[in-house]
Amino acid sequence: MREAVRSAGRVVGRATAGARTLPTFLVIGAQRAGTTTLYHYLTQHPQVLGAVADKEVHFFDLRYPSGLESYRGAFPTTASAKRVARAHGAVAIGEATPYYLFHPAVPARVAADLPDVRLIAVLRDPVSRAWSHHRHEVELGFEDLSFEDALEHEPERTAGEAERLAADPQATSFAHQHYTYVARGRYVEQLQRWWDVVPRERLLLVRAEDLHRDPGPTFDAICAHLGIDAWRPAGWGTYNASKPGGMAPDTKASLREAFAPWNARLAEETGRDWAWGGVRD
Repeated sequence: MREAVRSAGRVVGRATAGARTLPTFLVIGAQRAGTTTLYHYLTQHPQVLGAVADKEVHFFDLRYPSGLESYRGAFPTTASAKRVARAHGAVAIGEATPYYLFHPAVPARVAADLPDVRLIAVLRDPVSRAWSHHRHEVELGFEDLSFEDALEHEPERTAGEAERLAADPQATSFAHQHYTYVARGRYVEQLQRWWDVVPRERLLLVRAEDLHRDPGPTFDAICAHLGIDAWRPAGWGTYNASKPGGMAPDTKASLREAFAPWNARLAEETGRDWAWGGVRD
């Protein structure tokens, strides 16, 4: 029933695309880092309008050949946006597709089609993120391998897929989207693709642990980035969370070592200590 409602919403959106507005912000990732929680907070804000049918529109990664007018159909009408702006002084319109951060072709597409869009990336301790990602794929029925086996086979499963996606606008890759447990945690190489085409001040980096443990100041910074008023929901919560714990200590230690140089590069590039290494998984 829920998918039928979403499908109907997408059909109506495409039919009325000419009367609709493009987004002013994108939450681009990372997957399993709290984007669902953040989007839930944002879409409660009186100055924010979300996508009509889905949190994750997947236009710039999976549906780009359908064209920008198709994407426009995923958002509220221009009239709705104007009503919000008149009532509250500003409006922010957006969606949250975590694959955008990681997909190699998305940054250039976004820079070309949405030259003024504001961007938000939520970054989580990459060890915890990888574990949560694997559990999520198992729950979806997409992953049959154990965590350790999935890590071992990730390079061969995903070999050449990023290059193929970058070269062919029509290409999609199940393996690149679902089996990149380690690669998605090398944040700095993904961010560099965005920084190459988008001014750094347009891309706000949020530490996932701060969003969950001290959400007020973190959300205030997000609102300021989007040009909307500071605001608080009736209550803070966590949405679409994975169950913590369960990773073998040796596996955790190995991943900590593997991610250490990438975390150091991220700290150097951002001038910020992300404090990953002693975080409870």
